[in-house]
Amino acid sequence: MQTVILGIETSCDETSAAVVINGTKIMSNIIASQIPVHQKYGGVVPEIASRKHVELITSVIAQALDEAGITFQDVDAVAVTYGPGLVGALLVGVSAAKALAYTLDLPLVGVNHIESHIYANFLANPGLNFPMVCLVVSGGHTDIVYLAGHGEYKLMGRTRDDAAGEAFDKVARAVGLGYPGGPLIDKLAVSGNPQAIDFPRVYLDGDSLDFSFSGLKSSALNYLNKAAMKGLEVNKADLAASFQQAVVDVLVNKAVSCAEKNKVETILMAGGVAANSKLRQQLVDVAGKMGINIAYPPLVLCTDNAAMVGCAGFYKYVRGATAPLTLNAVASLKLGVDKY
Repeated sequence: MQTVILGIETSCDETSAAVVINGTKIMSNIIASQIPVHQKYGGVVPEIASRKHVELITSVIAQALDEAGITFQDVDAVAVTYGPGLVGALLVGVSAAKALAYTLDLPLVGVNHIESHIYANFLANPGLNFPMVCLVVSGGHTDIVYLAGHGEYKLMGRTRDDAAGEAFDKVARAVGLGYPGGPLIDKLAVSGNPQAIDFPRVYLDGDSLDFSFSGLKSSALNYLNKAAMKGLEVNKADLAASFQQAVVDVLVNKAVSCAEKNKVETILMAGGVAANSKLRQQLVDVAGKMGINIAYPPLVLCTDNAAMVGCAGFYKYVRGATAPLTLNAVASLKLGVDKY
């Protein structure tokens, strides 16, 4: 018997719809990216993102069904991201999902955006075994989550200021690389020296698993400003490599420490920054020496997409964790807390 989930994702600047069967098989995963729209602003403009979602949502859902070769009558439940994220953007997806659920008399499943990033790993590696630790790193989030079972989460650490991806974007913009900054810094860093500039690593007090990247970001910006004041030319590749190395060192240290403390054998990676080549390589190298396995999704499932929503939605659906039609967008939704 198969369960067909229609997933919908509009938490930021990607309008996406997907059809996922039994939480493992992706029948379609349509992603309409707004990156070209927001590039000239150097980042996502919330109001513009919301308007684009309104323009695209109906056609994206239709494309997802067409590519999967199904109709609405074949869908068993509708899963949608309802937070955290940009509230205007979230409302577009939530409204569309509620309208479909009501019209078609289908169960509605509200999914946490961070939760869906975690579940991208189950699409790529269905045989994963609990317990696990997941490092969630994106433009808006930097968290370490302990996973005891499906739907059983414990937040072990989080950023106290900037998310890692946010820091990447701001430094990339200051260097003149453009938006989104993470992939551009990753690409440029390949030709740079990661030891060229001694940027700070902030590990915080004691055994804290929290993060802080605002000081590192400020250090990079100050380096650029001082060079400009003195009329000195900055080696952008060295700066990119050194900055990236400082971010990666802290992320890897915290993730491995959490896995060791909780005696887990697997660390998952999730979120847009999980696509960073240096982070993947270093985490595999360091954790591997300690007998810890690393799992991460393919690149297309690291950024925002609806297939991961469909996967997370399936596991909530089979647990009976459905939402009422009064479901609303929750911009600051916490992981493990359903606000229905």
